[in-house]
Amino acid sequence: MQVIAQAPVTLLVHGGAGTLTRADLSPAQEREYRDALGQALRAGQTLLLQGGTALDAAVAAVCVLEDCPLFNAGKGSVFTHEGRNEMDAAVMDGATGQAGAVAGVVSVRNPVLAAQAVMQRSGHVFLMGQGAEAFARAQGLALEGPEYFHTAHRWQQLQTALAQNQVMLDHDGHRSQGQPAPEPIDRKFGTVGAVALDAQGHLAAATSTGGMTNKMFGRVGDSPLIGAGTYACDATAAVSATGAGEFFMRGVVAHDIAARMAYGGLSLAEATQATLHEKLDATGGRGGVIALDRHGHYQLAFNTEGMYRGVVQGEGPPQIAIYRD
Repeated sequence: MQVIAQAPVTLLVHGGAGTLTRADLSPAQEREYRDALGQALRAGQTLLLQGGTALDAAVAAVCVLEDCPLFNAGKGSVFTHEGRNEMDAAVMDGATGQAGAVAGVVSVRNPVLAAQAVMQRSGHVFLMGQGAEAFARAQGLALEGPEYFHTAHRWQQLQTALAQNQVMLDHDGHRSQGQPAPEPIDRKFGTVGAVALDAQGHLAAATSTGGMTNKMFGRVGDSPLIGAGTYACDATAAVSATGAGEFFMRGVVAHDIAARMAYGGLSLAEATQATLHEKLDATGGRGGVIALDRHGHYQLAFNTEGMYRGVVQGEGPPQIAIYRD
């Protein structure tokens, strides 16, 4: 009888994909991003090595990134047209198929924890707005006032977007208009996510975002939509996406990767590349995904200039990258 070795525990994270080149970041700024991604990877890795679940590891990694103002989630979330921070998040457990999501929350410190609570304790999959806020409060989750989420660089991004009458992906800022940005930091933030494989061979995914700068009131992107920006199934893959959410919603990108594996027999790499080509490249969508299967195979794929990303396996050190090369 053939014995198949258990894949090492694995965790992938992303901090968004977009206009990211070496000319945009100073050495000090690059270190900040690498340090933050490293902290997220180590937080999840520690849980996995202690026998924790893939879901708990993915959530722990995302919490670190939500607490960091460098990324467009939690504390660093972008502003809506009205000058509010409206945040979305989702989680999915590949072992059980259960999922939870919140959208349009404005005071929850860690939206990903609210999504996890929805999955585990609400009997529902998706709560939004005031209902999600009330549920988070009832669960004893940490809440913050608007001042906690208000960061100067995000406010400036909104003023630029308003002046140009544009809805902007947080990475692109001025470059989306073909203009140089006064500060490179304007284009260096993104939706965050994590996918994990635990010692029991189970998968999970978690994603959190502040959305798009200058978005309309009530706009919800792909991140909290199960199958679009977040998906996990032990039989196929765990996926977390980042980028122009409307394209990921139309293409049901996260689930499409898993479906190509389940129905077409494609490998994770083949499925990921096919989905990005047919669902993003062919339609003009921009962004990327992190994807992981139960054998420990993984993909950090994107069609933009860069994507904040990292991976750690077993007891090894975190591997972090930002640029395409």
